[in-house]
Amino acid sequence: MNTPQLVTNNKLTSSVNDLFGIFFEDINHAADGGLYAEMVQNRSFEFAPIDKQDYQSTTAWKLSDPESLKVETANPLNTKNLHYLSVDTNKDVTLTNVGYNKGMYIEAGKKYDFSFFVKALNGTKNVIVRLTDADNTEVGVPTVIPVESHQWMKYSASFTADKTTTTGRLTLKFPEGSHILVDMISLFPEDTFNHRKNYVRKDLGEALKALHPKFLRFPGGCLVHDGQLDPDDRGAMYRWKNSIGPVEQRPARRNNWGYNQTLGLGYFEYFELSEDIGAKPLPVLPGGYDPHHDREAPIDQLDEWVDDALDLIEFANGSTDTKWGKIRAELGHPKPFNLEYIAIGNEEVGQAFFDRYPYFHKAIRAKYPNIKIINTAGPFAAGKEFDRGWKSARENQSDLVDEHYYQEPEWFLANQHRYDSYDPKGPKAFLGEYASKANKWYNAVVEASYMIGLQRNANKVGLACYAPLFCNVDYENWGTDLIYFDQKEVSPTVNYYVQQLFMKYQGTDNVSYQLNNLPAAKVVDDQPLNGKFFVQGDKAKAKFENIVLDDGSKKQKFDAQTVDHEEKAELGSTDAKDYTITFDVTKPDQDAKGTHFCFGQQSSDKWCVWILGGWANTDSMVRIHHGKADSDWTQTTWSMEKGRTYHCKLVVSNRHVQTFIDGEKINDVVITPTTIEPMYTNLSYDRNTDQYYFKAVNVTDQPKTIAVDSTNFSNGSLYQLTGKPDAENKLGTNNQISAVRQPFAGKELVLPPYSVSVLISPRQSSEK
Repeated sequence: MNTPQLVTNNKLTSSVNDLFGIFFEDINHAADGGLYAEMVQNRSFEFAPIDKQDYQSTTAWKLSDPESLKVETANPLNTKNLHYLSVDTNKDVTLTNVGYNKGMYIEAGKKYDFSFFVKALNGTKNVIVRLTDADNTEVGVPTVIPVESHQWMKYSASFTADKTTTTGRLTLKFPEGSHILVDMISLFPEDTFNHRKNYVRKDLGEALKALHPKFLRFPGGCLVHDGQLDPDDRGAMYRWKNSIGPVEQRPARRNNWGYNQTLGLGYFEYFELSEDIGAKPLPVLPGGYDPHHDREAPIDQLDEWVDDALDLIEFANGSTDTKWGKIRAELGHPKPFNLEYIAIGNEEVGQAFFDRYPYFHKAIRAKYPNIKIINTAGPFAAGKEFDRGWKSARENQSDLVDEHYYQEPEWFLANQHRYDSYDPKGPKAFLGEYASKANKWYNAVVEASYMIGLQRNANKVGLACYAPLFCNVDYENWGTDLIYFDQKEVSPTVNYYVQQLFMKYQGTDNVSYQLNNLPAAKVVDDQPLNGKFFVQGDKAKAKFENIVLDDGSKKQKFDAQTVDHEEKAELGSTDAKDYTITFDVTKPDQDAKGTHFCFGQQSSDKWCVWILGGWANTDSMVRIHHGKADSDWTQTTWSMEKGRTYHCKLVVSNRHVQTFIDGEKINDVVITPTTIEPMYTNLSYDRNTDQYYFKAVNVTDQPKTIAVDSTNFSNGSLYQLTGKPDAENKLGTNNQISAVRQPFAGKELVLPPYSVSVLISPRQSSEK
């Protein structure tokens, strides 16, 4: 067999622009207790059951005498955060904060900045502030702060730790006879990322900068649009104006991921962070619609929402003569942040959003024609809601359309050429959230192969970012993330290093090339979707009746079945390539979800599912299971009503699946076979460094070789990531894959099994 040969004429084709970036959302305590360097949890006593059922105003605090230490609201520091602690005691009392995780990470020799707001009601009192470990051993010299103001006043102090602990505590001791009001108790490491005040953890900020992202999408995610419409409501959607200005005046808010958000890490800090890591800011704003609860801002009251978008652009880019540009300057950044992108909505479904989107689009386009506006195509890779989003984008001439999908590796391998057929003249795709549902090396290599396809189609795909970004290991909401951490350590996943390679060696332009003698791709899974079929509950009771299989040669009827919640009932099987199954289904109770009709089961770990009433009883979907992972191939908004009988039909033709409910076609999808290409490659050129990058991915268990017939890479270098398929980085066990950089002087590039490689040319001198 001839060796595949790389041949190029060095002709530049499509610009790659800002293709690979990152996405930050406060999920898994990514902000509070994570990137945001504040070490005190519940610093302003604002935690409440609306955030999390077991939260209360003293969560994370230990009170030595609850009778003397009480949370009140009658005399607040400000009207945004009403709660404070009243200390009224005839004996010495203490107040201790335990921080996040198992305690604060305090490092010997490091400095820590303490502050709090105090109102002394009965003369000067000396408050003693201590840093200790969980055993009450001091890890720094205590500080005595005389407090005397009869008005709210901020007091500050600095500590230098003399011991290291991961169970740090912050304790305030109030003397006998104190009557003091206390609020906004804060402790920051002095050594934050880029040494900014009220900023981010140094190690986590450095991990982001090391990725070399081209953009930073923030602050969400479902965090953006899940909430009340009133910006002053405790459970409001994320409204950016709440997140700027003095931190003590930023209102605490419910985080839809089940905890509290202080908004201490707000829009100004996000813009600063983007600047500090060399990424373009990409803010996501709510579009006056909450798809989680069907909350809609009336069309005639959209002005405040549209104004939020326009004001944000002015805040980012406006001169200091403008209202919001002046506010930006007052916050410490007179120069513009040079915002280029803005997204309206996050994976919205339902016509209500798309009725509102044009108001934002027209207003932004009219006032800021150079801003790139991003529409949304929902949380699924295909289906009617996906199509609705793309239709809106074309009608409104959006610049990009935000696609989201989390799938198993087999889906990514089967859909390598997804974007080949996209229209280069239409809106570009923005893959705003994606991952292959595990942090093992095999998953990372498959993601790399898919990223090759994204870059190959850079004239149709404008932006892409993995999600989620961060996870505090003690507060996990989402099972697959890019960077794990606790209060002390950071553990980039193996997926992180793939993302880093693609961002660092992205280039500015794709280059025309050929791989001669390339073997044909291997189709791994192209069998018809036949086999066993059965029904299963999904957090609901469902009754199936009149179940009939028609395989073209005969009809077979099956007994009625009732399944409750996760119960399963076997029905039968078919080896026909083409078949139809009809049934009636009823949900007798007002249960949370719906039911599953499963088909095409050919082994214990592989089957197809028609989901009726999925997620929160809102979807009809076709899902494929492979072992513990699955992929949603198509989705349509649909729900099951209590007591109503639905007449359902499933039509399977080889790998083409169609579903019908009461005569209406609901889902229509072709399940593309899993296909393994001999290698996945891309050649790009970087105008900034005057270098070529040849990226190559091998997802197989066999080494591959490429003959490099190009003088571009003579005396260049090779950077390779390799590992075992199940290799996985965890806290305390980093570096489970190999990352090797070496000179490349030869004519052959060897791709080890399960590897991601990049050839890096020397700096060029010829004109392009």
